[in-house]
Amino acid sequence: MRLFQAVFAAFAAFALTIPAIAQDNDAEKDQPPLSSKTFDAFELRNIGPAFMSGRIADIAIVQDDPATWYIAVGSGGVWKTENAGTTWTSLFEGQGSYSIGSITIDPSDPNRLWVGTGENHGGRHIGFGDGIYKSNDGGKTWSKSGLENSEHISKIIVHPEDPNTVWVASQ
Repeated sequence: MRLFQAVFAAFAAFALTIPAIAQDNDAEKDQPPLSSKTFDAFELRNIGPAFMSGRIADIAIVQDDPATWYIAVGSGGVWKTENAGTTWTSLFEGQGSYSIGSITIDPSDPNRLWVGTGENHGGRHIGFGDGIYKSNDGGKTWSKSGLENSEHISKIIVHPEDPNTVWVASQ
């Protein structure tokens, strides 16, 4: 957050000095002054799951497809990229919790995902969760899978040889 504010402040200061520099330079008096259209191409836009105050809680990368990632956002759901972060798709909208603490890919089936809701740490700024969710279709649909009162899921591990055995760490 502070880095964003510092970069934004530096950019704003630079942007405000350009017209003054352009008007004071004797060699460029024949040039028209910079107008408000100078920065029209620059606008703030969402480029992924990291909104203001966005906190990435966990990352899961498909072992046989390293360009496919699943991102658990402490304050914003689950996101997927299939091109190593160039574009993102939201996968967890409409579920019981927006706050995610953990995401795991089943080692026996990369389309089976486990999500633990509730941020995986303590503090006044955290979101609570409502348990574990499971998807068998790469995040297109979700079903609740227990621990509804846990509030914070920190880690989910799927047994590498038995996908019916799942270990969960909860605060």
